[in-house]
Amino acid sequence: MKKNNDKTNVMRLLDQNKIQYASYCYVDTGVISGIDVAKVLNQNPNQVFKTLVTVGNSKSNYVFVVPVNKELNLKKAAKAVNEKSIEMIKSKELLPLTGYIHGGCSPIGMKKQFKTIIDISATDFDTIIFSAGKIGYQVEVSLEELKRILNFELSDISE
Repeated sequence: MKKNNDKTNVMRLLDQNKIQYASYCYVDTGVISGIDVAKVLNQNPNQVFKTLVTVGNSKSNYVFVVPVNKELNLKKAAKAVNEKSIEMIKSKELLPLTGYIHGGCSPIGMKKQFKTIIDISATDFDTIIFSAGKIGYQVEVSLEELKRILNFELSDISE
């Protein structure tokens, strides 16, 4: 897999904050699902994460980052953000809310900073890989480095 020279806004934000990262490009592969992305990048699907945007009972939005081979457990996720219940936002609401499209959503660089929870399994790895904010691009960052640009908590939210 080739390293990528095209910069996304996420990469520019990481650069501006002098955060070390690796970037990957899979633009010409035609893959869409996170598991296929992990395969194409020859990465462990437990280490490749997807970014999910939800809305709670209170109408607040939350961002959850979970491994591509797992699902977000809505009950655990609601508990993690002290909501009675949460649900996924509708696909058409994603772009106006976050500035990202489905399949290219990154926890970094959203229009507004939402409470963000990363699945506790991320601590099993030195780095995690997630969308660079554009379909076909991924970044790999350590949680320690990520903390410098993104306010997040860790919780058991996947199944």
